Amino acid sequence: MLKDFSKIETFLTVVKEKSFSKASKKLGISQPAVTQQIKLLEDYLDTQIVDRKKNGIRLTKSGEEVHKIALKLEKSIYNAEKEILKIINKDMVFIIGGSFMIGNYILPDCISEIQSAINNDIMIKVNDVNSITEELIEKKVDLALIEAPTFQDGIVYREWMDDELVVVSKSPLPKILKKEDLYSYNWICREEESNTRKIVFEIFDKMGVDCQNFQFRSTVTSSTAVKNSLLKAPVGDGVQVTVSVLSKHMIEEDLQKGELFAGRLKGYKLTRKLYLAYLKDRKQDPLMDNVINYIMSKRRL
Repeated sequence: MLKDFSKIETFLTVVKEKSFSKASKKLGISQPAVTQQIKLLEDYLDTQIVDRKKNGIRLTKSGEEVHKIALKLEKSIYNAEKEILKIINKDMVFIIGGSFMIGNYILPDCISEIQSAINNDIMIKVNDVNSITEELIEKKVDLALIEAPTFQDGIVYREWMDDELVVVSKSPLPKILKKEDLYSYNWICREEESNTRKIVFEIFDKMGVDCQNFQFRSTVTSSTAVKNSLLKAPVGDGVQVTVSVLSKHMIEEDLQKGELFAGRLKGYKLTRKLYLAYLKDRKQDPLMDNVINYIMSKRRL
């Protein structure tokens, strides 16, 4: 039993996350599978080690002792795998696939930082979410950083951080936008299949805003096209203000330079989740674990 480290790993994850359900998400297995592995471990040790409570879990006295030993075992295994990797992966390049927004506006500022932290060469591949996911499945990328995934079997998805979306224009905007302000603008919109569009329209609907009454200037198929269209939009007295919605990550430099302006919706916050995704069969890969732990520890690189 103890030769099967997966059950020890499950136990350590339950303790770290203080929850069976959170542990199942992190491990990429079902909650019943987590419960079963803990039960098998308890049967093998012939003692209860985890006591489930309404607000989490508590280790029994035996569980506390097992936890101390499991941590030592985990460290020993990790160090051994790390030494092996030094031998067999000397020239290995870790490939991170990023969706367009993440790959173009978040990762470029932190590649060197990640590379130094994990002591390994890194390459970035940028593409749309579906293409990056396909390359992950085909093992052409090691780790995917994406928004709006279509959850698939065989892939572990970890919530990374929130991505704030803001109303953006080349013309100065009020910092806080009221409902009536939205009808006065000329809108550049994403295509109907866009996840960003769905999120924005859902929030507008909660606000009681009817998007069908917006004045639409154009529809484009990428966030980069939105940004470029805004930068080239006409401005000045008597010219209707053109706006759209973009990730704040995309426009940080433009805001600082005064080339674009952003406003937030009164009483509402537009956000979407960004995810890390990797294949389930790499859950115990020490290099993968090292990269993920570092990125997760930063949340905002």
